[in-house]
Amino acid sequence: MVFKTIIEPFRIKAVEPIRRTTRAEREAALQAAGYNLFALKAEDVLIDLLTDSGTGAMSSEQWAGMMRGDESYAGARSFYRFEAAVKEITGFAHVIPTHQGRAAERILAAVLLKPGDIVPNNTHFDTTRANIEAVGAIALDLPIAEGRQPGLLHPFKGNIDLAALARTLEENPGQVPLVIVTVTNNSGGGQPVSMANLRAASALCRRHGVPLFLDSCRYAENAYFIKLREEGYAAKTPLEIARELFSYADGATMSAKKDGLANIGGFLALNDEALAQQAKVQLILTEGFPTYGGLAGYDLEALAVGLKEALDEDYLRYRLRSVEYLGEKLTAAGVPIVQPPGGHAIYLDAQAMLPHIPPHEYPAWALSLVLYLAGGVRSVEIGSVMFGLQPDGSEQPAAMELVRLAFPRRVYTQSHVDYLAEVLIYVHSLRERIRGVHIIEAPAVLRHFSARLAPAHGSLLAEVQGT
Repeated sequence: MVFKTIIEPFRIKAVEPIRRTTRAEREAALQAAGYNLFALKAEDVLIDLLTDSGTGAMSSEQWAGMMRGDESYAGARSFYRFEAAVKEITGFAHVIPTHQGRAAERILAAVLLKPGDIVPNNTHFDTTRANIEAVGAIALDLPIAEGRQPGLLHPFKGNIDLAALARTLEENPGQVPLVIVTVTNNSGGGQPVSMANLRAASALCRRHGVPLFLDSCRYAENAYFIKLREEGYAAKTPLEIARELFSYADGATMSAKKDGLANIGGFLALNDEALAQQAKVQLILTEGFPTYGGLAGYDLEALAVGLKEALDEDYLRYRLRSVEYLGEKLTAAGVPIVQPPGGHAIYLDAQAMLPHIPPHEYPAWALSLVLYLAGGVRSVEIGSVMFGLQPDGSEQPAAMELVRLAFPRRVYTQSHVDYLAEVLIYVHSLRERIRGVHIIEAPAVLRHFSARLAPAHGSLLAEVQGT
């Protein structure tokens, strides 16, 4: 007998209490936070899906590894265990630890980019874009057309547009110092990239002498999607698939707070020795010595274990199915989401749900606030607050208005997901009453982290007529 229920492939050993709040408490918390969910106190959140970055639960093996952490400043044993794990998975010759992914992005931008350069990507995420633009380069998004259509079913909506990439390389000789492919495509709905697409992108880059890098923070989830969806990979292990993925690249950045299953850490991995030496100089300036890179020894130990645990098939099956299960419940209730569900998150299509809210009133941001107000659920907007500010300072709508519900790894159980479905379906029933917001103040860069907003029409929800 083959049983259909996919259970959590772990037992719970320690628990952390979460606190329920009242509607009035949540309303007061939103006002105090300037209607920015990043500014909420975590203790005021019931289900926290703001990010899956560094918010997961570590395994008993990771905790055991942390106890043997070698805190030597240089040449610690913990670094060499971490380095061996990264090399086993990626095959890259040089491994440079960083405190998280954006540090690796900053170093890469410092050694490779200059003003006016163009950096194509399937879709840049916020910190990648900010680090590129900080040196005066241009972050160019080249998703396939299907990736801009939330409701469309396509197995690999994270793919980079190969024809657009070819044109960019041909029309801008000497101006494209690298190409990045993000796996999975976070800003595009957590959608995977196919092996065929990456292989073809790699061939284009090599033809033009341009290095290809992976933003690989969800490499294991992407590998498992390939196993499930791409012909010729069903019999391969996630590790074998991951190795092939990395083989088409010249280097990679990673926020290991995702598929490293740890609370902090990342790396820059390279094959080019000269480039690696330049990167290490940058690392020493701001992160630390090349054998710790801003991390404690016990963090390196946790990563060495977590990078491999993330490739476990039972874990990946449970991980992807949990997200898919929620997507099925929402789709059955008519809630518009990015289809098919991503590996680490559900993305609500706020444009489809709230057509009455114009882009300049930030529908996805408004929807994320109402989710918190209604059920204590914290999410994150991936729309015109995050991506509406263009490099030249003009305000333009983002390509999509999404609300991401990112699942921390090994943290929430089935009942949490069922509660979440109830909240989302309830908020969908209120959709015609949801009102937009406007920005009161915001920094010039990465404004979504610290902007202050307010309801554009006095309240987030219109009053029911007659009450």
